[in-house]
Amino acid sequence: MATAEQPHPSAEGLTITALLRRNAQQYPERPALTTGIGPDAGTLTWSQLRAEVAALTRGLTLLGLERGDRMLIAMSARAEHWIADLAAVHAGALPCSTYDTMGTEQIGVLARHSAATVLLLEGEEQVRRWQPLLDDLPDLRAVVVLDWDAAPAGDPRFVAYTAVRGATAPDDAAFEALTDAVTPDRLLALTYTAGTTGDPKGVVLTHRNVIHECLMQQQLVPLPEHPRSLAYLPPAHVAGRVLGIHMPVCDAGHVTICPAPGGLLPALRTVRPQVFFGVPRVWEKIAAALRAELAALPAEQAEPVAQARGTALEVHRLRSEGTDLPAELTGPLEQLDTQVMRPFRAAVGLDDCHRAFNGAAPVPTAVQEFLASVGLPVYEVWGLTETTGAATISVPGAFAPGSAGRPGPGIEVEEAGDGELLVRGPVVCAGYLRADGTVESATDADGWLPTGDVGTVDSRGLVTVTDRKKEIIVTDGGKNIAPARIESLLRAHPLVAHAVVIGERRRHLTALLVLDEETAPSWARARGITVSGPDALSRDPEVLEALDRAVAEANVVFSHEEQVRNHRVLAGPWTTETGELTPELSLRRRAIDELHAATIEAMYTP
Repeated sequence: MATAEQPHPSAEGLTITALLRRNAQQYPERPALTTGIGPDAGTLTWSQLRAEVAALTRGLTLLGLERGDRMLIAMSARAEHWIADLAAVHAGALPCSTYDTMGTEQIGVLARHSAATVLLLEGEEQVRRWQPLLDDLPDLRAVVVLDWDAAPAGDPRFVAYTAVRGATAPDDAAFEALTDAVTPDRLLALTYTAGTTGDPKGVVLTHRNVIHECLMQQQLVPLPEHPRSLAYLPPAHVAGRVLGIHMPVCDAGHVTICPAPGGLLPALRTVRPQVFFGVPRVWEKIAAALRAELAALPAEQAEPVAQARGTALEVHRLRSEGTDLPAELTGPLEQLDTQVMRPFRAAVGLDDCHRAFNGAAPVPTAVQEFLASVGLPVYEVWGLTETTGAATISVPGAFAPGSAGRPGPGIEVEEAGDGELLVRGPVVCAGYLRADGTVESATDADGWLPTGDVGTVDSRGLVTVTDRKKEIIVTDGGKNIAPARIESLLRAHPLVAHAVVIGERRRHLTALLVLDEETAPSWARARGITVSGPDALSRDPEVLEALDRAVAEANVVFSHEEQVRNHRVLAGPWTTETGELTPELSLRRRAIDELHAATIEAMYTP
């Protein structure tokens, strides 16, 4: 079992509502929330943000939103989304954001289960998807629409956002009373799991859960005052909600909402965030952008960069082994980073990044070492929606390739008899929302949460996750195989965006390899391949030969049973819209099995 140090006592007694008030009172003119990038961006200060929250809270209360109610938010990433979420919290209700990519049938499951009394919609697209469901939601009292032109005429359930916001005159005393009424154990947010292997579950988080998560990260990896951050993950995801909405409140930081995932790199260059969380796909794209910058350097600049990279990589590897760093390395590294590497990292806007974390799945070692070599060490975290995000955190003095770090302050992790990792501590959720509005505990009698992840805890207290318990492949010979490690190695090739290992109840393993829509074309051009388009590339002999070699090289690392015997190259891309990925870019394995059943069967046909 691994047990972390105790949390900082400053976390006790805090609530998001009280921290928002603190920010408005102590830092009234400091920027809090910016929407958009460039000259058209709009910014709210902390005093302005709280005033907007207060106005909407009054209107939602008049609509009948009460303590214990659920409120669903179907909006894109914009200021009103943040305001609505915080307003529901002040009213004592439980806000829940839905993914923009959900179809009517999917959102119907969430709407009926949550028994929401108020629904906030952005515009025409959201109204179109939600309207067929409304008559099947008996608890629904009101539908608030931001773009009033999109609301259907004559339906009394619909009301304009502006009308709700301006429904009544300010009442400071009443709003302060709502702020004071909130306690650390009051419910703060409802977040549905992605449902990668089954139906989504509604995870209920408290103020205590979220504030502990935020302050323990600050305790382990401190940031400058009022840190800059970039919100690009959807608020429907636990990381998007905690890092995008709640952590800036805890840190009195300045968060910029990225308008669209496709604009991430330009947004990074503009915002220059001091804290950034990514999933492997994001870090792979950042590494690809830095490699392109590296290849374009003139010879006189390339040499000092190569020297700095060598030193930075040596330091990274020594730290991963837990080795003390010699002075002859630390001094030169600091100077080289300031003079050489920091300006180089500015190409992707991460020259002032103090905290770079990765989650969802491990970053391939080659990508992680490349980033470390340019002065951007990316540290793994591990957790679930049920653990408010990160339960374990890697830091410079406690990390190793493939591990997810040690438990955060106040958190315990232990291995069950079957290898499943169990977590106990203040980040563990209040439980799962039942259809009747009550909350079912997610832990056993001793407070342990079964995570569904299989892994180990080593002598240094470092936790390594090998796979999801439900995703362990059992071959027809009875061999248990964790696919994530194999997939990570296959995905390290620049041609590959996604790798999926198949083999449940099969005689051997096979794999689907999906081409990277960004790096595959540039890889092909560099080798003089003239075919254009993803379909043509997926059939090109040189591309297929390169991936044959990649699979063969990966097989050398694994045992006979773990080797991939056959594979197919798919053009892609895979997206949430095509059905293979969750909104946080995790694989939907059940959907992949169904969508690509014919291709999979062909790999097992003699």
